Amino acid sequence: MTLKNAINLFERFVNETSKTSEIKIYREFIEIIKSLEMKDLSKNDIQSIENELENLNLKSNFANRKKHFSKAISNFKTYLKDTFSLTTKGYYTTFYGGLGLVFGLLFGVAILSSLERSLGISLGLIGGMVIGSIMGRSKDAQARAAGKML
Repeated sequence: MTLKNAINLFERFVNETSKTSEIKIYREFIEIIKSLEMKDLSKNDIQSIENELENLNLKSNFANRKKHFSKAISNFKTYLKDTFSLTTKGYYTTFYGGLGLVFGLLFGVAILSSLERSLGISLGLIGGMVIGSIMGRSKDAQARAAGKML
């Protein structure tokens, strides 16, 4: 499936459905594919992406389209990340924010336990999330500067 065909397919899906959750997924696919078209990719890279789109089995008719396309977009993003080191906007902010929450919880329980327990956990979570988000934004800015963001 070529990139143009994929865009046309998803635009047709957007016009066929009235469910906003499905439309959001289809539009995300369209944005990713359009940004891939604007990247300076070799013919082999484009062929590889088109093969991956074909492997996602997008043209089949499924009973639960939202679930299928949610999995498909997740697999496609993973493929782009692993193969070409391309990430979507906010990828690292979300990733590092989640890590910050985990380490903030651990920090709150282990270090700030001298305070009231819930206060220590709360402060750890907030601090971890803030630090993780700051680190993630920095990493997103680096990816954008390197041209690795979709």
